[in-house]
Amino acid sequence: MHEMSLAQGIVEMVERTARHEHFSRVTQLHLQVGALAGVEVQALRFALDSMSHEGVLQGVTVLIDTPKATAWCLHCSNAVEITARGQACPLCASYQIQPTSGTELKVVDMIVI
Repeated sequence: MHEMSLAQGIVEMVERTARHEHFSRVTQLHLQVGALAGVEVQALRFALDSMSHEGVLQGVTVLIDTPKATAWCLHCSNAVEITARGQACPLCASYQIQPTSGTELKVVDMIVI
């Protein structure tokens, strides 16, 4: 389950930021996980919950947004919504599409004390 290592990376980043910015706790952590990021959101949430029983993330509320994915169709020159990589353009059925959003995994913001 690679979500555990992703969660560990997020925890390490937050702890590093806490040392650098001199805060002691994060009360809310807001993440964005795109539909094409290849991340199982529930598994990531479970991993973060299991790592937040002590330290800077103790008792944190984790908010996870999952924006839809969009792509640009090279064949019909339209922006389209997609649900998976390798999907055909829903307008012209071409497979020549390039994802333009939905691949992100990022920390949007944190509420700290």
